[in-house]
Amino acid sequence: MNAEQIALIQDSFEKVQALGEAVAEMFYNRLFEIAPDVRPLFPQDIKPQGRKLLTMLATVVNCLDNLSSIVPAVQDLGRRHVGYQAKPEHYDAVGQALLWTLSRGLGDDFTPDVEEAWTEAYTILSSTMIEAAENRSAA
Repeated sequence: MNAEQIALIQDSFEKVQALGEAVAEMFYNRLFEIAPDVRPLFPQDIKPQGRKLLTMLATVVNCLDNLSSIVPAVQDLGRRHVGYQAKPEHYDAVGQALLWTLSRGLGDDFTPDVEEAWTEAYTILSSTMIEAAENRSAA
């Protein structure tokens, strides 16, 4: 990721984060719409999970200029998701729901460059999580 992409993500996340828990609600509603098979993997009350999601996203966004500093935590998250019955194909649905949520939350500010930057960041993070999960499963 380059400095311009990092700035685009950080600026856009600041705008989306200002929407509060509504962002997490939009995300999970969309995720469960496009991938209803993942709904049973989550608690019925999704609000606490939504807060965790926003906290995790904020951490990642704040560390984009030094991604290597969070790689161990991202790998650990990927390994833990195996225990939650997450499968590699679920990550595609999560990415789609994330981009959809960002597009709704940002409106006209969700430019092609912003979308490309978020796609790049999500691809890096999800690939890291999937690889860690697969290595755990192989061990």
